[in-house]
Amino acid sequence: MDRVRLLVVDDHRPFRQGLVKLLELIPAVAVVGEAASGEEAVQQAHALQPDVVLMDLQMPGLNGVDATRLLRDTSPHIGVVVLTMSDDDESVFAALRAGARGYLLKGADRAEITRALEVVVNGEAIFSAAIAGRLVQYFTGLPAAGPAEPAFPQLSEREREVLELISRGCSNAVIAQRLVLSPKTVRNHVSHVFAKLQVADRAEAIITARDAGFGTPPSSG
Repeated sequence: MDRVRLLVVDDHRPFRQGLVKLLELIPAVAVVGEAASGEEAVQQAHALQPDVVLMDLQMPGLNGVDATRLLRDTSPHIGVVVLTMSDDDESVFAALRAGARGYLLKGADRAEITRALEVVVNGEAIFSAAIAGRLVQYFTGLPAAGPAEPAFPQLSEREREVLELISRGCSNAVIAQRLVLSPKTVRNHVSHVFAKLQVADRAEAIITARDAGFGTPPSSG
């Protein structure tokens, strides 16, 4: 396997230099450049065409999230792995939405960084154990989906009551009696229901309503 061409981005010079020295000990990695800001990271990435950018988030000027987004839009073939102190949900999800393919916390050892770079070069995504646990916690903590929208949302509540009785085989006279409505009002409601359901007659309305879960076997009357 070819060595992973890597651009290291961090505004803290001593940390960046120490990280570069660590990375240079990894046979599978070739550090091709360094950058101290988001702007410089984008410029260097375009000029050097690394396989992966190891990106800090908190930097003056163009931050790591915005730099990652720019790289995703202009050079989607370059993978971005975040290496940061920030482990809060806002930072993690902002980086992922921006296009980061990996998220590691500073303090990751050489083996973890090496594995992350290799995984991202292969087009996959990777997260440190702490971040992966946070993602699992986030998604398992999401509220369950709400109740499904009722069938025929275009109907009013009264029209739904009329349709329910139609689906049970009730005549207009029975519907008027059950809902305490005048025969004319029931006829109007039935006409509106047919129009909204785009059905031609009572039989078609019953079939449509039963298919949606309305009604019970026809009752007398």
